Amino acid sequence: MGITAVAATSHASTNKEATKKPMNILFIMSDDHSFQTISAYDHRFIETPNIDRIGNDGAVFTNSFVANSISGPSRACMLTGKHSHKNGFIDNAHKFDGSQQTFPKLLQKAGYQTAVVGKWHLTSNPTGFDYWNILIGQGDYYNPHFIDNGVKKQIHGYATNIVTDLAIDWLGEKRDKSKPFCLLLHHKAPHRTWMPDTCDLGAFDDVKFPLPENFYDKYLGRVAASEQEMSIFKDMDIVYDLKMADKENEIHSNTSLEGWGRALYSNLDSAQKAKWDAYYEPIIKDFKARKLSGKELAEWKYQRYMHDYLSVIRSVDRNIGRMLDYLKKEGLLDNTLIVYTSDQGFYMGEHGWFDKRFMYEESFRTPLLMRYPSAARKGAKIPQLVQNIDYAPTFLELAGVKIPQDIQGVSLLPLLKGEKPKNWRKSLYYHFYEYPGEHAVKRHYGVRTERYKLIHFYNDIDKWELYDLKNDPHEMVNLYGTKGVEKITALLKKELVKLQIQYDDPIESLLIKK
Repeated sequence: MGITAVAATSHASTNKEATKKPMNILFIMSDDHSFQTISAYDHRFIETPNIDRIGNDGAVFTNSFVANSISGPSRACMLTGKHSHKNGFIDNAHKFDGSQQTFPKLLQKAGYQTAVVGKWHLTSNPTGFDYWNILIGQGDYYNPHFIDNGVKKQIHGYATNIVTDLAIDWLGEKRDKSKPFCLLLHHKAPHRTWMPDTCDLGAFDDVKFPLPENFYDKYLGRVAASEQEMSIFKDMDIVYDLKMADKENEIHSNTSLEGWGRALYSNLDSAQKAKWDAYYEPIIKDFKARKLSGKELAEWKYQRYMHDYLSVIRSVDRNIGRMLDYLKKEGLLDNTLIVYTSDQGFYMGEHGWFDKRFMYEESFRTPLLMRYPSAARKGAKIPQLVQNIDYAPTFLELAGVKIPQDIQGVSLLPLLKGEKPKNWRKSLYYHFYEYPGEHAVKRHYGVRTERYKLIHFYNDIDKWELYDLKNDPHEMVNLYGTKGVEKITALLKKELVKLQIQYDDPIESLLIKK
């Protein structure tokens, strides 16, 4: 079958796991949580003992990816088990069609109690849930506004704590305990602008993080990468992103984001502001005095970004610990599949960037840890290529629900059981659409195998990129069109067309002409 084989979906069969006591599902997702900042994957930046507990008692997927690296579309892929062009939510300018088939609806029909709390970010109201209490839009870190089953309410406190409180309250007080549950616990954190809880301010002040090797990337041979607007040095806003909203109004970023940055502070109450000021005002004073520019400014911005981002992760990890402790106390651990993931990856200064969107590894790859009580062994590392379209069929198979034929993902349950399917997929398909748009990342689609990645940037550009991930894991050298790669290029293009036909993405007509 060439350089890949497509995984069998076994859509026609129902799950033999169905028992008298169906498995509960807890699906925890954060927004923009990079796999680099989870210690189950990487110890360079932070220890995340509670997130790691999920993997230590279950499994860590070491090759987990998304289908479209941007928040709303990624969430739509997870809900539907389909690529963006099939669920209709290709970018954040679209509206999610809530009337379509989703895994919560199918679980609901099968007798599950379903709920979603926290970040939704799909423009339309949730459907298929017995209970929903979601942040409005992106949500605020402090004293956020929620929509509680249609009723708007403001809840005082810090978003990560509040979302966890709501989830625990639903589990303990609001659900029908005679039914199995599927709870989506979706955090805003660590989405931009990385505002730490007051108890975590300064948590990393004693740490100076080394610059990524390619922080000063020149983007040679990579036109799309050179034209992005997600540079820490050029595009990260001093006031909005890095909290330099001085009371004297002397610091200006000269962007439209400055006003938003000052408005974020106004959302804090007096006690929160007092703690915030005690931490940030000395940093602001020092920043004014130093008058940084050039590389000094770029590297100062990187350190501030890392300190704030990682401080936000501390709260995420702490609250996951709260939830795991609650499940243990209530005797629910042994009958609940627990999943932790992010809606995509994130750049921690690699290529000089923050944000996501590109098919490059830091953005395309996402953390995925699952605690499955019937797993073959604890602490397993699962190396197979998996994607966020696989979550829906996994949950359905676990619940004994027939997986609809139009779902494009594949159940991960065999992998969790320790099986090694011979026909598991050997390649992944990706398609990003949001251009023109924030951060100016060009439209592109591509294929990734275990070793190689081929990307085509299109629309207002026509450029190809090829990477050997074994010899160039940081994707610095575009091999496309160079001598000696003709055979692998042809194989990858063939594979790309195959996947586009398999997933019924009409873009293949453009590729076949090349």
